[in-house]
Amino acid sequence: MSDASETLVVGKIGAPYGVKGWARITAYTDTPEGIFDYTPWLINQDGKQIEIQVEQWRQQSKGLVAKLAGVEDRDQVDRLKNLEISIRTEQLPKLEAGEFYWRELVGMQVVTEKGYDLGVVRELFETGSNDVMIVQANLNDAFAKKERMIPYLPDQVIRQVDRAARTIKVDWEPDF
Repeated sequence: MSDASETLVVGKIGAPYGVKGWARITAYTDTPEGIFDYTPWLINQDGKQIEIQVEQWRQQSKGLVAKLAGVEDRDQVDRLKNLEISIRTEQLPKLEAGEFYWRELVGMQVVTEKGYDLGVVRELFETGSNDVMIVQANLNDAFAKKERMIPYLPDQVIRQVDRAARTIKVDWEPDF
């Protein structure tokens, strides 16, 4: 599914930290320091995608700071401030069979075991106990639903995810 041009935003460059080219880093990864597992980073600056390497990083108070290659002073960091940090999707770890990244599930068609089309996955989110899919219902939904919240529980609610067909088969009643 991924090609060389596919990227994923994993964080953002923040304000300068000190005067020697260090920047505050906001990470969107599961664990904040996980952002440093990916290299190189990609940033869009002045309409161009630029690769950037992290020379050093460390935990600073409650946040992260990094020294970026080729960035030597706070003025250079200031020009990068608020730029998103992306990576190529092929940099992501390979998953075991039956595991999926959320980005793969978004946009998939959700169908009940009886063949009722519930709509398309718009987003996913975590609760304390399980993940939940928000499924945008079709305009002509027979049950007048606009969206459904369906728990992402493999083998219980989620019966099959077909990457090729871009469908998710669920054990779920359309009127719920």
